[in-house]
Amino acid sequence: MLNKSKRSVVPVFDDGFREDLDMLLAWRRDVRRFSERLIDAETMNALLHSACLAPSVGNAQPWRFVSVENPDLRKSVTEHVEVENDKAAQAYDDQDERSEYQKLKLHGLREAPVHLAVFCDMGSEEGRGLGRQTMPETVIYSVVMAIHNLWLAARARNIGLGWVSICEPEQITALLDVPSDWRFVGYLCLGYPAKESDEPELVRYGWQDRIDKNQTRFVR
Repeated sequence: MLNKSKRSVVPVFDDGFREDLDMLLAWRRDVRRFSERLIDAETMNALLHSACLAPSVGNAQPWRFVSVENPDLRKSVTEHVEVENDKAAQAYDDQDERSEYQKLKLHGLREAPVHLAVFCDMGSEEGRGLGRQTMPETVIYSVVMAIHNLWLAARARNIGLGWVSICEPEQITALLDVPSDWRFVGYLCLGYPAKESDEPELVRYGWQDRIDKNQTRFVR
């Protein structure tokens, strides 16, 4: 529970809230199997509002969300992803590993009610370049943070999100005919999951286990 003091608008995050937050993080999944239930416009607006609360370098707020609703465009994106998926399978020389890859469901483009293409506006003057002089890529990191906000906000509403990465940025950019200074960051599927699980699908299907956190922490 989030408690607010009567004397201040500053929230107090108690143990119960922290436990719920940890549970939210643990149940965040990359969803590829969606039910037929639709997401209403009010809910989508709330999700995008949460996404735009993300931190951004210099307060640049460079995220640009494109809702892909045209059936022909969706079909073109799906066909492109499936071609790239076939190419990716051929990169595995080991036949068993290639077979494992081909059994995986790596996108839910045909089932997901919502398609969002997310771009970074590289030409935006917001933020006036603050914080980007030595690391210009931080403007793209800001967009990734917005996607993560969206992911958690969706999960809190029992909505699943799948990030489709098997695509060529130039092809998606051309298909959606966005401004030339927008850089593609991610293509997202959103919808209510067909099945809930607190375990990543790639773990359930034997592709890759979670790495022990002690193997990712170093001291210098």
